[in-house]
Amino acid sequence: MFESAVMGSDHTGRAGNIRTVNRNHRSLEHALAGAAISALALGSPALAADMPLKAPYLRPAFDWSGFYVGGHTGYGRGSSNAVLSDPVAVSTNSVFSGPIGGVQAGYNAHLPSGVVLGVEADLTFPNYIASNSIVSTLTGARSEVVEKLDYAGTVRGRLGFASGHWLLYATGGFAFAGERFTNTPDVGPDQKHINVRPGWAAGAGVEYAFAPHWSVRLEYLYSQFDRADVRFPSGAEHSSTLDFQQVRIGLNRKVDWPGSKTWTPNTDLTDPESDRWEIHGQTTYLGQGYPAFRAPYTGTNSLTPARQAQATWSNSLYLNARLWEGGEVYYNPELLQGFGLSDTVGVAGFPSGEAQKSNFPYPHYNTSRLYVRQTFGFGGEQEELASGQQQLAGKVDVNRLTLQAGKFSVGDVFDGNSYAKDTRRDFMNWSIWAPGAFDYAADRLGLTYGVTAELNQKQWALRGGYFMIGAVSNSNNFDTQVFRRGQYVAELETRYQLFSRPGKLRTIGWVSSANSGSYRDTLNDPALNLDISLTRTGRLKYGYVFNVEQSVTDDIGLFGRWSWNNGKTEIMSFTDIDASLSLGTSIRGTAWGRPDDTIGIAGAINALSRDHRDFIAAGGLGPLIGDGQLNYRKERILETYYAYALTKQITLTADYQFVTNPAYNADRGPVHVFSGRLHGEF
Repeated sequence: MFESAVMGSDHTGRAGNIRTVNRNHRSLEHALAGAAISALALGSPALAADMPLKAPYLRPAFDWSGFYVGGHTGYGRGSSNAVLSDPVAVSTNSVFSGPIGGVQAGYNAHLPSGVVLGVEADLTFPNYIASNSIVSTLTGARSEVVEKLDYAGTVRGRLGFASGHWLLYATGGFAFAGERFTNTPDVGPDQKHINVRPGWAAGAGVEYAFAPHWSVRLEYLYSQFDRADVRFPSGAEHSSTLDFQQVRIGLNRKVDWPGSKTWTPNTDLTDPESDRWEIHGQTTYLGQGYPAFRAPYTGTNSLTPARQAQATWSNSLYLNARLWEGGEVYYNPELLQGFGLSDTVGVAGFPSGEAQKSNFPYPHYNTSRLYVRQTFGFGGEQEELASGQQQLAGKVDVNRLTLQAGKFSVGDVFDGNSYAKDTRRDFMNWSIWAPGAFDYAADRLGLTYGVTAELNQKQWALRGGYFMIGAVSNSNNFDTQVFRRGQYVAELETRYQLFSRPGKLRTIGWVSSANSGSYRDTLNDPALNLDISLTRTGRLKYGYVFNVEQSVTDDIGLFGRWSWNNGKTEIMSFTDIDASLSLGTSIRGTAWGRPDDTIGIAGAINALSRDHRDFIAAGGLGPLIGDGQLNYRKERILETYYAYALTKQITLTADYQFVTNPAYNADRGPVHVFSGRLHGEF
């Protein structure tokens, strides 16, 4: 978890002092105005009688004037009429819908009458599920055209009326939408066309200011766009209309500029101005590439042997709030963009933890985490929990029970490690930042729904949880047979001292009940043609993990993981590894005068079970590997990085990975992967 310098109690004190000063200032203004009027009346009756009395100016309860930035999420629904001529015309009426998310910024002018005039620009992105962004699909005699929405945006005026902390407004203006059209002709490669179409937007909303600089809104927006007419090189012509409706919840933060009447030198954009909630954020841009390598043959899931480079970009907010004593809610919206090397296939220990199993040419929205947490303290000694992206700051009993339910990652609760856990800050390789053979329940982005319980003591912690598992292997859909299908995980964490230095040992056991196929059953039936999906039925998969970390000095730490699974059935969620050993070290730069810099060095050895390797050797495909042939050797990976702290919040990392026997194939490679990562957080 990342740590932030934002502390709720400090901000509460500062915000309280500001409010007190403002109240005192207003009281002083009123007193001086009253004294001046009294002096005029007593000292010069004629003058006082001749002068009209003017009521003192009263500042509004919340001044909406100024610049603001924010984000929004909600639900979008679009409709389209499309016609494809190829050469015979076919048409369709389609509706698409799904969660949306985006960002906005604007400026307001709050007039003394209560009228608010403003201008705002926004960008909205569809959810990462592919079906949520497909506007239409049309199949003609010689081709098939798919139309996808990449983003929608507006530049609008706002007219509203403010009363107290409330603002009612109407809005309207210019709209635009970015789309991509893909034509698959019966002969030749796919043809793509990028299109931006203009339009107009109108809507209304209500906004409530709940803190000196923060407001929340509920908004409806309707957009209608001009007709798009696309002609492909093959001669196919596609024409379509588009309208889009949005219902959105937004969060805005006023931005005070130096010299404005509400500006204070200590104002922090991340200050929640309350001890009941916190806000954190991060952005990570990660580029990777490698030179060409030896490959006598290439299959469906092979790493491309020609040189290539790809990049990913993630942007995240973490909104955490206290609901009641011990009760907390956590919400993590993200915008994700980019591609993994070779579309995230070709290496079992894949080089980038930021490149999950989805490819996004434009940012896509995802509710990565949304869960509630309840902590029950049993008294006795207390400890201070630091503010973090998934942790509200505060004191808690060391002896406590914590329950959690909602959407999150299995790795958020299990398999913690101080030195190799966060692909946005430390190691990038899948089999180093995680136990490679732990096929943890997840969708293609590494998230799931579950419930967990943790009993914490001073020297140990016991954790257990249940998680929904994919309906089939490598899927975004979950099996809804709750408790009959799913994954059960248990972990015992023991804390110890070795030569007066702290260390931790985590022992994990897991079992999954899933609709999965069998490697051996698929091989034993030639009629199946290596289609493992034809052998899917309810099966059990199980495994274990040992995870150790040891502090050597204040600046040097060691870690290691050993993981294993039974390797009889197909991988459901993670990667094609049935046994994995990783070891490494993390070194802070205090010795050379850079205490915020970090050097990491680690290695991993990955292996397949006998059934799994026979299936791959015969030409079978896993989620990440499958060259069509296999000269089996264990996959070996070396990774080293240097993280250079530009500031306390911004880090630039150079990373190198050496991969021997990629996808367990001694006929291919080795591969030299070079990476650069820019990470910022607050």
